[in-house]
Amino acid sequence: MGGLGLKIDVDTLAGLVQGVPALLRLLGARGVRASFFVALGPDNSGRAIFRVFRQRGFLAKMLRTRAPSLYGWRTLLSGTLLPAPHIGAHAGELLPRMAAAGHEVGLHGYDHVLWHDRLLTMSKKDIRRQVEGAQAVFAGVLGQPAHAFAAPGWQASRASREVLAEMGFLYASDTRGTGPYLPRFGDWVSPVLELPTTLPTLDELLGFQGLSAREAFRLVEQRVLRRTLPQVFTLHAELEGGPLQEEFARFLDRLGEQGVEFFRLGDWAAKLRPREVPPAAVVRGRLPGRAGWVSCQAQEERA
Repeated sequence: MGGLGLKIDVDTLAGLVQGVPALLRLLGARGVRASFFVALGPDNSGRAIFRVFRQRGFLAKMLRTRAPSLYGWRTLLSGTLLPAPHIGAHAGELLPRMAAAGHEVGLHGYDHVLWHDRLLTMSKKDIRRQVEGAQAVFAGVLGQPAHAFAAPGWQASRASREVLAEMGFLYASDTRGTGPYLPRFGDWVSPVLELPTTLPTLDELLGFQGLSAREAFRLVEQRVLRRTLPQVFTLHAELEGGPLQEEFARFLDRLGEQGVEFFRLGDWAAKLRPREVPPAAVVRGRLPGRAGWVSCQAQEERA
């Protein structure tokens, strides 16, 4: 049985100021350390509604997951009917709390919605500006730059990976896949290690074929217990630190009782030797329960 890396994405202001403290209490009570990736620019979550016109299945997902009850109207209207609050302005207390509790803290971009929806049309200069904007907030709070990055919406491109390499990131978690690899775009292979998310997320499972939150966590639990290699599970501070926190706590307790060890992604990355990590092409793919496309590891290139 492999261990489980907990990757916690913080996409919104509510996720930072409400979800993160709840998760810190929940994880701390169990002695579990995780990797937090925080978006540090404007919270334009309300603009995601325009995906209704661009992404097949987005409206169905919003209805299936009962998005207003999960995220709250304040988040769903941010950047449209309500002003977009700046997430980074509230990071001064919470980023140090994460680090002091022994958790890894990395970047989840600057403007989460902009990266998620527009990455492939963004110039390399604009991508760098997004990463540098987040890095400036991060370093201003913690006194040093972040060494890990997780792309919003699992959206990666050659240009985005070139920026991460040029800025000296040690690893990223930008894609969906089965195990560690070096991303290949055409004839170019990124030197920045990729640790992909390997398990479905709760927002993909919730309501899919009628699954309740408890049943969704049980499904993820079964997959963790069946697999012998380390797995990466992405959760969201807005969900597992919000309305789903009780079910998430039960999920952690059940896995702990089964002997599953939890780890920070950075600790796993530090143990991997780049020469021993295979390259794999990054391709566009669709996942059950998720609207639109995501960047995926091409499985035929796995060793």
